[in-house]
Amino acid sequence: MVVIFGLECQALDLLKATATLGDPPSTPTVHCWCSSYPNVTLCSWPEPLRSQPTHYLATYSERHSNGDAKMCHLIPPSSSSTSLTTEQSSSVSEQLWHCPLPNLKLLTEYILNITVVHSGGSSSHLTSFMLEDIVKPDPPVDVRVSPMATKNLLVEWSPPTTWKSMDIFPLKYQILYQWKIRGTTKSINLGPFENTKTELKGLIPGRTYQFQVCAKEMLGLGQCSDWSLPVQITIPTTKP
Repeated sequence: MVVIFGLECQALDLLKATATLGDPPSTPTVHCWCSSYPNVTLCSWPEPLRSQPTHYLATYSERHSNGDAKMCHLIPPSSSSTSLTTEQSSSVSEQLWHCPLPNLKLLTEYILNITVVHSGGSSSHLTSFMLEDIVKPDPPVDVRVSPMATKNLLVEWSPPTTWKSMDIFPLKYQILYQWKIRGTTKSINLGPFENTKTELKGLIPGRTYQFQVCAKEMLGLGQCSDWSLPVQITIPTTKP
């Protein structure tokens, strides 16, 4: 049975009043992540490929609280709102609805209810989460690779600009580097590193390598970011 929180019932009734019988809308697939622990949490779901007008209602509440649910301010696809500041969300904002969830509590389980309504009916998606489980920073930026001594490279990068609490919640990093041998891709994943640079040794002169970096909360909360944009370099055959 779908649970509809009290705060949204009146608005939902107004939407349903214009609905006609027919196939209900598909249930939205909702994804939530915290790109800057603990203050920046965003939930999103794709805009359905249908012609009829679609309306959404979104509420969230603490699972074990008797208080009323809070309405989420919805940001439609193609919005130019400055609320969408993360690299992860802005890259797909043309296709996604967004629901920012401000000022969530630590170590608290939340329930998010997304209800979609159109002329064919309505359907809802319920999801629960804790901030600590959905932490996912944006990718590191400004990845740089420089030749050192023969066979050695210096890899440097900067933390994601959207991670606002480096002093309280620092990040650690992993490096993925890849190369090809006779058309087959080989890869090595190194880390974690607490610094934002490291020297790699024993690389093959004349070979082209591709480097990417991901970031994760220092204590291991959530998951690593998406990989940074790739940077390629060919190891010099002579000393730099």
